Amino acid sequence: MKGLTCFLIWFFLSEAQGFEIPTNELPEFAEYGGLVELAPGKFQLVPENRRYQRSVAGESGETTEDVDQVTLYSYKVQSTITSRMANTIIQAKMVNNSPQPQGVVFDVQIPKGAFISNFSMTVNGMTFTSSIKEKPVGRALYSQARAKGKTAGLVRSKALDMEDFKTEVNILPGVKVQFELHYQEVKWRKLGSYEHRLHLQPGRLAKHLEVDVWIIEPQGLRFLHVPDTFDGHFEGVPVISKGHQKAHVSFKPTVAQQRKCSNCSETAVDGELVVMYDVNREEKAGELEVFNGYFVHFFAPDHMDPIPKNILFVIDVSGSMWGVKMKQTVEAMKTILDDLRTEDQFSVVDFNHNVRAWRNDLVSATKTQVADAKKYIEKIQPHGGTNINEALLRAIFILNEANNLGLLDPNSVSLIILVSDGDPTVGELKLSKIQKNVKQNIQDNISLFSLGIGFDVDYDFLKRLSNDNRGIAHRIYGNQDTSSQLKKFYNQVSTPLLRNIQFNYPHTSVTDVTQNSFHNFFGGSEIVVAGKFDPDKSEQLQGIITATSANTELVLETLAEMDGLEDFLSRDKHADPDFTKKLWAYLTINQLLAERNLAPTAAAKRKITKTILQMSLEHHIVTPLTSMVIENEAGDERMLADSPPQDPSCCSGALYYGSKVSPSSIPSWANPSPTPVIPMPAKGARVLQSTPPPHVIRVENDPHFIIYLPKSQKNICFNIDSEPGKILNLVSDPESGILVNGQLIGAKKPKNEKLSTYFGKLGFYFQSEDMKIEISTETITLRRGSRTSTLSWSDTARVINQRVLVSVKKEKTVTITLDKDTSFSVLLHRVWKKHPINVDFLGIYVPPTNKFSPNVHGLIGQFMREPKIHIFNERPGKDSKKPEATMEVKGQKLTVTRGLQKDYRTDIAFGTEVPCWFVHNSGKGFIDGHYKDYLVPQLYSFLKWP
Repeated sequence: MKGLTCFLIWFFLSEAQGFEIPTNELPEFAEYGGLVELAPGKFQLVPENRRYQRSVAGESGETTEDVDQVTLYSYKVQSTITSRMANTIIQAKMVNNSPQPQGVVFDVQIPKGAFISNFSMTVNGMTFTSSIKEKPVGRALYSQARAKGKTAGLVRSKALDMEDFKTEVNILPGVKVQFELHYQEVKWRKLGSYEHRLHLQPGRLAKHLEVDVWIIEPQGLRFLHVPDTFDGHFEGVPVISKGHQKAHVSFKPTVAQQRKCSNCSETAVDGELVVMYDVNREEKAGELEVFNGYFVHFFAPDHMDPIPKNILFVIDVSGSMWGVKMKQTVEAMKTILDDLRTEDQFSVVDFNHNVRAWRNDLVSATKTQVADAKKYIEKIQPHGGTNINEALLRAIFILNEANNLGLLDPNSVSLIILVSDGDPTVGELKLSKIQKNVKQNIQDNISLFSLGIGFDVDYDFLKRLSNDNRGIAHRIYGNQDTSSQLKKFYNQVSTPLLRNIQFNYPHTSVTDVTQNSFHNFFGGSEIVVAGKFDPDKSEQLQGIITATSANTELVLETLAEMDGLEDFLSRDKHADPDFTKKLWAYLTINQLLAERNLAPTAAAKRKITKTILQMSLEHHIVTPLTSMVIENEAGDERMLADSPPQDPSCCSGALYYGSKVSPSSIPSWANPSPTPVIPMPAKGARVLQSTPPPHVIRVENDPHFIIYLPKSQKNICFNIDSEPGKILNLVSDPESGILVNGQLIGAKKPKNEKLSTYFGKLGFYFQSEDMKIEISTETITLRRGSRTSTLSWSDTARVINQRVLVSVKKEKTVTITLDKDTSFSVLLHRVWKKHPINVDFLGIYVPPTNKFSPNVHGLIGQFMREPKIHIFNERPGKDSKKPEATMEVKGQKLTVTRGLQKDYRTDIAFGTEVPCWFVHNSGKGFIDGHYKDYLVPQLYSFLKWP
């Protein structure tokens, strides 16, 4: 029986600025977007999938952008750091000086691990402020707002390592807009200093640009340093004022100083302003600070002898490590081995589908042994699969056996450092089983550290693996800097100074203490413990620390200064009187989130979840369990901050914060965006300009072609009949070397006597790059020449290969971008595994682009040239709800039927109904030739057009 394959196409011929994927995170949260001011004081949300086109000048079709359309009046960043607790405010003010409405973007980078605590926006005098709600409450408000036709948008936060906050708003001529974002973070000591990083990306020249960093440290400042700013362009501009306990860094470049060159209109302010500092501290006992009912204990002894270490390096040498990754890893390992001390013991385990060991037992780090290990590593040739389970068990066995035989110094520290760039492909594949195997076999005196290189690796799994075994995980971004990142991380754990550290406080006056037991302490770092203190039950607070050093058992006592701190803070207007409370909340919530991931039972997880939720609401911060509700003064216009999309390339225009992307891959927030368009406005709404929807070609379920023809201002639809296993050509352009094909899969059984078919596999071929990308519902495979790498839908990843960028958004979308301006995007549709009929399938978006040659063809490619149509003689059809008409196209007269088809861009579950004229018989007469002409023999076969 023939199956049914249909395609959904939005077609618009003017050049587009780029391609945006709908987020489709959840059905009830489908229509993300920015605010459009339809009239003074009246706003409407523009769904991001109905977004933008560039302004078109005259009839030439050439894109024009006036860089002076929006003036950035001021860009201000203010940070205050009180005893390592940092609060940052980013504020931007701008005005639309053009005669047309303009879209502006507020897009800022925030440090990994920061909590967003407040956001406000003022547009033409109307202020939107935020409050934190429990997520179900936020969802209810969202649904209510949508049901009543009010503004409803989303900001989402799935985890605490997001690094991007973004919102867009369209403003009328002469209108002013102001954005203000607040976030807070704890400064962690690494390699002997604290780093405060501010990402400054105004995107254009600012009339007033001010950055102020105030540091208040009661312990006293040992040093403060501001490295060269923006490649030395602003040498001498940062002004540093440093006292004994306070410092101020001021960065206020003039407009002339901001310019990249004397006659440039581009700004040189594009990067990070970094402030590095350290504090004075007692040699051993640390600093105990008490204020406003909370205490914080800082502990960072440095002047101690290192503890000998037993270290196993477990290195992934599978095929995916081929090239730069392996070269950089070998370079880093050679340096790391040279840094081992003679009292250290070590070995190296390398693995692909097999597991090998340089030595099956630990050896002393003598010059001879180190030199031999370096030669072994240099000879590694990456190939094969990835057997993580067996490699870790081998490393654990080596350490366990040495310990059982009494070959380890009882005062030593045992470490395993896993370096991998991929998920397991050989041996045990179930991640939970690997985690269980490691936990069952590893002894309590071993810490496991995991380094995940690039984006192929399941970083969440590595975090669980390390957190469960007294270690931490760290992501190494796969690039030319891999070697230095590896060495920097190793340096953080290379010098163990203490083990079995325990912090003790009087139970009568102290409650709610954060983690107070630590397996190891490494030189250059710092342990921070916080809790609540009741001064009515004790006039003094004493902390007692027990630990084991290289030479002895230690007992260290610290007595808090109860009065001096309050006097000190009261004399500085920039000091944060709530720093102890905020720091305690920050530590507690992060600790609870980690415990929640490792909760052994559902009941334990629910209990932890309840506590996190209560603290999130109490301390007004966005966590995975809360939503930020943003509303105007009247309380009737709402946006929401909920879990954020992780791939900014997919969701431009939504108010969100998400994972970090490179500055070149996202527009600067101050650059005017094209004027938003609302193709199907709500009743009574005023459309800002009468232009058609964006030119986006979509291949989707059930599936349908829906083609928007801008000259005729009509939607044309048709279906395609074919069979499972057949391969259809979608885009074939041998001249530009671009090919897109799709292979069909069938439903589990026929529905209504007809077997539905979907795309189960898509193939992209970029001939000039010799690059093939195969996307199925299970994996994403990249082939370039003889090299192959595989990504999973369970990852969020970005892979750059010369001109091609592949971006994966976990379980949602894959975006393939060529030369930064041509994007193909694939949407994953998951169905219930036991669904009696439906199967997982793929949808595809293809944008317009001048990358194609005039001879591009294929079921999609042919519509890069709009056919002329004329529809007339509209009349009643067989179905009273579906009128008929006659359409003239390509010299033929076709009978077409008016009806509704589904567009799944805004609602992945239910779709949005789109009115169109339907062409029968698999598009016969509307597409060139017969649909069978588009069948090709292989996934990477170009179409041979008759």
